[in-house]
Amino acid sequence: MPVDPAIESRAAEAEIEDHDATVTDVAVMDRDREEEIEAAVDTHREAIRQRLDIEDTLGPLGESGDAWDRVTAELSAQGEEELGGKLEALKKRLERPYPSLVRIRFEVGEAADDPDDTTFDYVPGQYARISYGDEEPRVYSIASSPNRDYVELCIRRVPGGELTPHLCTETKEGDSLFVRGPYGDELMLEKPSERDLVFIATGTGVAPFKSMINYVFEEEMDQYDGDDRDVWLFLGSSWEDHLPYHEEFRQLDDERENFHYVPTLSRENYLTEWEGETDYVQYCLLRYLDREATDLDALPEEFADYAEKEPTVDVDGGARVDPAKMEVYVCGIGAMCDPIENVVASLGVGEEFLDVESYG
Repeated sequence: MPVDPAIESRAAEAEIEDHDATVTDVAVMDRDREEEIEAAVDTHREAIRQRLDIEDTLGPLGESGDAWDRVTAELSAQGEEELGGKLEALKKRLERPYPSLVRIRFEVGEAADDPDDTTFDYVPGQYARISYGDEEPRVYSIASSPNRDYVELCIRRVPGGELTPHLCTETKEGDSLFVRGPYGDELMLEKPSERDLVFIATGTGVAPFKSMINYVFEEEMDQYDGDDRDVWLFLGSSWEDHLPYHEEFRQLDDERENFHYVPTLSRENYLTEWEGETDYVQYCLLRYLDREATDLDALPEEFADYAEKEPTVDVDGGARVDPAKMEVYVCGIGAMCDPIENVVASLGVGEEFLDVESYG
């Protein structure tokens, strides 16, 4: 896509530098849900014992070794795939360490080669390489707008990872980081136009989009020739507390009539009465299309089925996405990015209006 000239110029002028930095704030974004999970399992425990003719009492899901693995396998073998799948998902969630999702803010100090340089200039969509303690450095997308007086990262704990477990459990205010960057010119905002902005992400793939979305509103890039541009965010995960910045996006949705936040969760209804979307995020967009402006007959059958469903989320003013007027930004796991490229192409959106960054 044609990058905004001002952003492109700033990115070109920014030098990759080494900086010392000081952590100013650490906040955990997920929850310890062990009690919720065990309570959900309790509702099925006796029925499972009777169904499988188990004489022994089934212990807590998190303390029974592989006993529950045998239970889920037997349930599936007896045609109870839904219950078996639910138990398997809950067990995997229970095994995930807490905390697993944090945001870290830091202030940049002097550059390694210039004590007078305490600036860290970046543009929305860029990333930085972070070193903490003796662990090997890793790169992370910057989640804060360049207009803020701090730099923010969104960290998801990788089981068995070398750096993220330390960042999620040990980092505290006052700690030192070593920062190198900024990097990246692949994912950048397009020059403002009459087109609406559509951001699609899974998990921490939303980090660069948080930077972009905040910047768009701060710089009034949500306006073009005096008219509002709709700004959409479709964000997917398995569990509600694994949606980064969930409450911040909700608040922004309340404050801005032209910002539409559509979270979609594939597993949350195992624990709560989740009333939002549950489809995978790559298909969620299809439910919010302007049907009068979309050639539904041109969609492959698998996509048309989603496009014919009514939206679950009540969007302000009944806003819908017009395929002929959208520019699309995608970031997340490859299993999501590949299908969304097919979805967007089937809607007739040209490659010049699609920017994708995938990982994993």
